[in-house]
Amino acid sequence: MSDLTHVLDAEIYVLSCCHADDGADIVAVGGEHSVHIFQITETAIVPLAVFHLGTRVTALGWSAGSVSPSVSDEWRIDLVAGSADFGLFHLSKLAGRDECVYNFGAGSTGHNGGVNSIAFVGGYLSDSTRYVATCGGDKTVLVWDLYPERVDDGHASSQMPEASMPPEDRTAPTAYEISYAHPLTTVCSHPNTSKELLVADTHGTIFMVDWRSDGPDEPHPDRRTVFELVQPYAMGDALIGNGDTTWTSVAWRRDTTDIIGSVTGNKYHIWDLTKLHGGKPLVTGPTFSQGGRFRWCNTHPEFFAISSSSPTTGAILHVHNLGYLTQQPTQLAIAAKPHYVRDFDFLATRGIPRIAAAVGRSLVIMPIGSTEK
Repeated sequence: MSDLTHVLDAEIYVLSCCHADDGADIVAVGGEHSVHIFQITETAIVPLAVFHLGTRVTALGWSAGSVSPSVSDEWRIDLVAGSADFGLFHLSKLAGRDECVYNFGAGSTGHNGGVNSIAFVGGYLSDSTRYVATCGGDKTVLVWDLYPERVDDGHASSQMPEASMPPEDRTAPTAYEISYAHPLTTVCSHPNTSKELLVADTHGTIFMVDWRSDGPDEPHPDRRTVFELVQPYAMGDALIGNGDTTWTSVAWRRDTTDIIGSVTGNKYHIWDLTKLHGGKPLVTGPTFSQGGRFRWCNTHPEFFAISSSSPTTGAILHVHNLGYLTQQPTQLAIAAKPHYVRDFDFLATRGIPRIAAAVGRSLVIMPIGSTEK
């Protein structure tokens, strides 16, 4: 299986693979003014849709309602994008119909800082296309109800046409806010829970939040927080004045809600929620001097990968096997410096794991090798 490359006409800033079972071979990339959707086959990168936003894209989040053309002739695209100018956009497309861009969250109802991360938070049920969490530099998580007047019938697929309604016919999404002390870098959810989400801040702290625990009139995150995961050295940096400078990327392992991974600075961390010791990680290991993103492999959950966010190292990924953490990671070199990996993710397709990476203006698809260590 060889590498695949597709070059766009502008820089790619963010990338997200669809993890829904019916959309496992779909990838979204966000650039200077648009979101591009591709289907990834074994031999080609096939364009599916282009959503023109007119602003730089900073975050992408897929809903479970997306379906690939490889699964059905009635395929559909459903995701939310965030932008550098604080905007939010619900993006949808049904087979045979035009792209639909619905701008929401403007003014006092949305973020007043850049949007850093997006995750649909409804689990596997019909709510998985309805509720979406966003976080950003304004120190807030907003949990949005995209369809506040919906009457659910329990089938997520049947509700996709709502997303493609003309904007003037849609009821504006509603949201409630959860505030934090520091800017937020990541929000993520897990398909096996419809009420918890993970939130990471620039001080290296990760919060597990029960977003359904109270109504929208309860603004205090400590009353929603189930527990906190801490990285002692990152907290030390904050205490001596080095805080609010660290990007924390956190990810939940797909096959269990008990395993969480993150990268902050030059270290990665693994937590096992069945073996918590004051919230400290079970495993800590070294990584790039400027670690970027942390991603689990959905189809082979023993694998995780970390990117470097520094142009001085080149576009490089380290792939680790959770069962062999004492061994050196497998290094995937994509491009020489000054290129670097802006974003990446594992495809959810079966077989040999493949990674989609954004490097400059290029979308690169590459296998990580054999599934055996």
